Amino acid sequence: MRNRSPLALIFLTVFIDLLGFGILIPILPTFATKELGVDETAIGFAIAVYSLTQFFFNPIFGKLSDKYGRRPLIVISLFLNAIGYIIFAFTHSYLMLLISRVIAGIGGSSIGVAQAYIADVTTKSERSKGMGLIGAAFGLGFVFGPLIGGILSNYGYMITGFGSASFSMLAFILTLFLLPESNLNRGNSQTNKFKLIDIGSFKKIMRNTSLIWMLVIFFILTFSIANIYGTFALLGYKVYHFSDQQNAYMYTLMGLTSVIVQGGLLNLLSKYLNRKQLTILGTFLMAVGLAVMPFGQTFLGLAVVVVILSIGTGTLQPTILGLISEATPEIEQGITLGVNQSFSALARVLGPIWGGFAFEFLGYPFPFLTGALFTFIIFILSLSFIWKRVSHEF
Repeated sequence: MRNRSPLALIFLTVFIDLLGFGILIPILPTFATKELGVDETAIGFAIAVYSLTQFFFNPIFGKLSDKYGRRPLIVISLFLNAIGYIIFAFTHSYLMLLISRVIAGIGGSSIGVAQAYIADVTTKSERSKGMGLIGAAFGLGFVFGPLIGGILSNYGYMITGFGSASFSMLAFILTLFLLPESNLNRGNSQTNKFKLIDIGSFKKIMRNTSLIWMLVIFFILTFSIANIYGTFALLGYKVYHFSDQQNAYMYTLMGLTSVIVQGGLLNLLSKYLNRKQLTILGTFLMAVGLAVMPFGQTFLGLAVVVVILSIGTGTLQPTILGLISEATPEIEQGITLGVNQSFSALARVLGPIWGGFAFEFLGYPFPFLTGALFTFIIFILSLSFIWKRVSHEF
């Protein structure tokens, strides 16, 4: 590593900030239901607007960080996150909830900038390891965040909002006073003028058939799991009659399992299974987990289902991302991963909207069954059809 201190600082910053995000996610659907009295479809929109905001602001922040530096964008983002959480603490209407989610979504659009920071301070040979820190920060944030949120929820939703804001403010202070600038060539970019939607990038990617298949698979899988972003907490509250704290334990279990899978279990499985077999295993477990989730019956039963689902998603995400990267020429890595990130954001918009609508109008099992159906289709295709299309690449 060129400099371990900035790398440790950016990891700590992202982790602390994601603690705030993790605190709020498990209790947001039940807050909207109990305190604001809104329906499931409206909750789906409230969750989707966060990803929709990121869909537009991720490329904007990335471009601005090239010109003005990484540090200013990260500092601004963390401050906006804190403001969004403070607004949530005082929320008494659906409009205020949407405003808080939009502001937090703008603030949460700095992950790409954090990845660029890591690219700045690492050598090419160690870049993958550096990028893994972002994934580790996400995983740990989703382990400890919901756990803290569940405890804080016992003291009221306002305290929970302030708790989230305090972590973002802590990260803001650390970044403001300790994090050095990494982009020393800022302002010297020779790239073309900024485009919100770069059609040229899409055209380049569409020429690669193997890559298209991998992007479609990742989009479908992201959409399938995004169906339960808001409805999972509602399932616990309305069907299983869980408290906010019990819901938070489920999210913690989900995050902890993903950390275990991506932190070691996947490496062990990779010694015995190739990528085709890992994809088949992952899609099968994910489909089973989603299909059975509405019928877990008890806290322990649902916990087992959550572990099965999380093993599936923890296996699939890095495997498919690795395949996408391998199918991409070295000089087009940034373009391709950026487009995939945009597609993923779109899936995280559509998933919660459909999930909320299905929960309200079709019945509580349908968001989960929808995700299971789409994942099962990928499972069937992955048995042979898809690999015949991409085997010459891999």
